Amino acid sequence: MSFDLNDFPTDAFIDGICQPSASGNRFDVTNPATGEVIASVADCGAEDAILAIAAAERAQKKWARVPAGQRSQILFKWRDLLLVHADDLAVLLCREMGKPLAEAKGEVLYGASFLDWFAEEAKRVYGDIIPSASPDNRIIVTKQPVGVCATVTPWNFPNAMLMRKAAAALAAGCSLVAKPAEDTPLSALALAQLASDAGVPAGLLNITPTRDPAAVGLELTTNPTVRKFSFTGSTAVGKKLMAQCASTVKRVSLELGGNAPFIIFEDADIDAAIAGLMASKYRNAGQTCVCANRVFVHHSIMDEVADKLTAQVESLNVAKGEEAGSQVGPLINMAALEKSEQLVASAIASGATLVTGGTRHDAGDLFYTPSILKNVTMEMDISGQEIFGPIAPLISFDSEDEVVRMANDTPYGLASYFYTRDLGRAWRVGEALEFGMVGINEGIVSTATAPFGGIKESGFGREGSRYGLEDYLEIKYMLIGGLAS
Repeated sequence: MSFDLNDFPTDAFIDGICQPSASGNRFDVTNPATGEVIASVADCGAEDAILAIAAAERAQKKWARVPAGQRSQILFKWRDLLLVHADDLAVLLCREMGKPLAEAKGEVLYGASFLDWFAEEAKRVYGDIIPSASPDNRIIVTKQPVGVCATVTPWNFPNAMLMRKAAAALAAGCSLVAKPAEDTPLSALALAQLASDAGVPAGLLNITPTRDPAAVGLELTTNPTVRKFSFTGSTAVGKKLMAQCASTVKRVSLELGGNAPFIIFEDADIDAAIAGLMASKYRNAGQTCVCANRVFVHHSIMDEVADKLTAQVESLNVAKGEEAGSQVGPLINMAALEKSEQLVASAIASGATLVTGGTRHDAGDLFYTPSILKNVTMEMDISGQEIFGPIAPLISFDSEDEVVRMANDTPYGLASYFYTRDLGRAWRVGEALEFGMVGINEGIVSTATAPFGGIKESGFGREGSRYGLEDYLEIKYMLIGGLAS
């Protein structure tokens, strides 16, 4: 087993080999909690992407012929190695991304759960026999792997987002070329090395880190050998990549921005709602696409919710991820920190009240104090933008119809949450919310067994669950004739 925290891979991983980029260029990866350079990584370009795609094509043709049971066993071995190295992978993730070590370990285990799930689902790709109108023929429907796939993964979950895509692709019989985020390429390179150690054939999983994502992304989206492209990131970038994919009519899956409502009705279990909100809002310092972005609270319980939430938020331990007891780490870069500052300042200038926080934190240059705002309105910038910071804006509402209307008043439709003890309301609101995922009396919805994805400008396609495998399969119809004679 070649993965070692003291000697982790930093070169591109192409055709089963760690190798420098064609240009020989490299770029630094820094720890956002300390500013320390932790690695110098191969800086790939379009030429490297072309090599990776060619390797993926060769490997995929062979992999598609491997029986599903054998593919399953290899994926299970990869999962086992992730679990063996979970602690080291968590430290590596913590250092490149900044999240608390406990959260990083949870992400590694979450990533491994997709291997566990799709290793089983690989054996459950079923077809159909459709009754024919003629006694002379039979209609057969089979499912086959799409082929070579490509993906661009985000910095906020550098382990789990790659595993969610790679596990499904390989289980279906596809190969994958991945471009990790330039801020967090190390987890992807380590995972690829462990895949090789587990027996994943050379060329099936290729990693092309780069600080010039546009050049590599253009190759991944326009190369005709790539049959499917998957992206997790911002809606603005997703639209550009989708347009590029149109030139070769690729299959596309997009998991884009969010503006999740978190609704607390007057009949809710308030303590449970606060616990769910804390888990949803402040996990990963608020840097998740599914975290609570707008917190709607019924006017009759606003003061109680604000007081209880403030007590919880002010008790959070803001510290570097590797420090014992850390609960909130840094934001990923200075632009993210400045965005949080600007959104809070704009909200206050427009009439919002700062309850707690609202300043940089002395834990480090990129730390922002967990914050709460009251008297927020839908017209404020903070209600319309994806915050991606540890800030909870509280918005008052009076009725069920009003809050559903406000919750849906966004171009995004990824995740949503609400708390109620009324069974009828649970069904009404759950069906009325225009979001791909709805958490009812729960603040965390992500699991390998359920379909993850959004609607509207939050994208399309699903990851995880049996539906996630379908995105990597093509349907083929075969008509067999000449059977009656």
